Amino acid sequence: MDDEERIRRKFAALAPVMDERMKRLWVAAEARALGRGGPVLVERATGIRGKRIYAGLRDLDEIADTPESPIASERVRRPGAGRPPITETYPGLLKDLESLVDPVTRGDPDSPLRWTCKSLSRLVKELSAMGYTISPSKVGHLLHDLGYSLQANDKTREGSAHPDRNAQFEYINSEAEEFLAAGNPVISVDTKKKELVGDFKNGGHEWQPYGKPEPVRVHDFIDKDLGKAIPYGVYDVGRNEALVSVGIDHDTAEFACASILQWWKTMGRKAYPDARELLITADGGGSNSSRSRLWKTALQDFADRSGLTVTVSHFPPGTSKWNKIEHRLFSHISQNWRGRPLVNIDTVVELIAATTTRTGLRVRARLDRKRYQTGLVISDTELNELDVTPHDFHGDWNYTLRPRA
Repeated sequence: MDDEERIRRKFAALAPVMDERMKRLWVAAEARALGRGGPVLVERATGIRGKRIYAGLRDLDEIADTPESPIASERVRRPGAGRPPITETYPGLLKDLESLVDPVTRGDPDSPLRWTCKSLSRLVKELSAMGYTISPSKVGHLLHDLGYSLQANDKTREGSAHPDRNAQFEYINSEAEEFLAAGNPVISVDTKKKELVGDFKNGGHEWQPYGKPEPVRVHDFIDKDLGKAIPYGVYDVGRNEALVSVGIDHDTAEFACASILQWWKTMGRKAYPDARELLITADGGGSNSSRSRLWKTALQDFADRSGLTVTVSHFPPGTSKWNKIEHRLFSHISQNWRGRPLVNIDTVVELIAATTTRTGLRVRARLDRKRYQTGLVISDTELNELDVTPHDFHGDWNYTLRPRA
C-alpha cells in the first residue's frame, strides 16, 4: 500500500471524530513526516487544500516553540473574529449579483449584462461599477451558494406538436405491420449528415500509440478537390439490412430515389422476389420532403421501372428522431468511424460498409458519382401525369403511387 492510500484510509477513519483544528494539525503532521512533497501528497489523499496544510505546519511550529500559545489550548481557532463574510460587508451584494446573472426574472430588464456573456470577470467588472470590491473566485462561490452552475443549452424543445402527431405514428405502425405480414418490404429512408472529406477532425476517440494522435487540420474548411460526402440510407426494417449511397454532388430528390432504386436492384428484388408493393417511411423535409414535387415525380419513375406500387408515409414535423434509420443505422455508422478522419471518399464508403451491430445489421455501401441538378421545377402538367392517390387520413403525409403502363 502506498503512502497516499494509507493516508486516505487513516483520514477517512479519523475525520468524523476530529474538529477543524485537529484535522489541520493531523494533516500537517502527516505532511511533515513524509518530508519533501508531503503537503502535495496529503492534499491529494485528503482533499484538504494546501493552504490549510501549511497553516497547520505553522501551528505545529508555534506549539513546539511556545506550548502556552492559544493554538495549544482548547480553542479551535485563535481569539478574534477574523474577516467578516462579504455578504455582511455588502448586504445588497447577492441581490445585485442575481440581477446581473438573471436580469429578466429578477426584475431588471435594463441590466447591462442582459445580452452579453456573463463570465466571472465581466460580473466582477459590473459589480465594481456598483461599488463592490470582490474577486472572480468569490463571485463563483457566491453563485454556487445561490444555486447557479455552468450549464450548456439543453436540446429538449421540439416546437409545438402537431395535433395529429400520435395518430400519424399509429397509422405508420399499422401500415408497416400490414406490409410485413403480407411479405412486402418496408424501408426507412433519410440523408445522413454531410461529411467533409479530408484529414479533418472527427468526433470521438480511437486507440492509438501513446502520444501519437492522428494529426488533422486545424480549420474545417471544405477541400475543393475532395469535396464532401452525402450518405443517403435505405434501411430494410424487416431484414435489418441497409444500402447507403454516398453522393458527392447535391442531396436532391433524384439522388434519393436513385438510391432507393439501387437498393431494389441490388438487395430488395432478391430478398422479396414476390413483392408487388413497397412501403417507404421518411421524414417530412429534405430531399424526401412531403411537399416536394420532384420527390413524387422521381418516385413515380421508380415505380414505373420497378413495377412496384409504392406507398409513402411521412413522419410529422419535428419527429425525425423516431425514423428507424436514425437509431438502427446512422447512429452505428457514426460510432464505427468515430475518431477517424475521413481522408478520402473511399474511406467513407469502406467505413460505412464495415458497420455491424450485435443484432446482425448488414450494410452495403456504394459510391454515386453522378451529378444531380438543383432547382428543377415540376410543372402542373407533369404533376397531373403522376398516378398518385392521397390516403383518406392526411393525404399530404400518406399517399400511394402506382406504376404506369
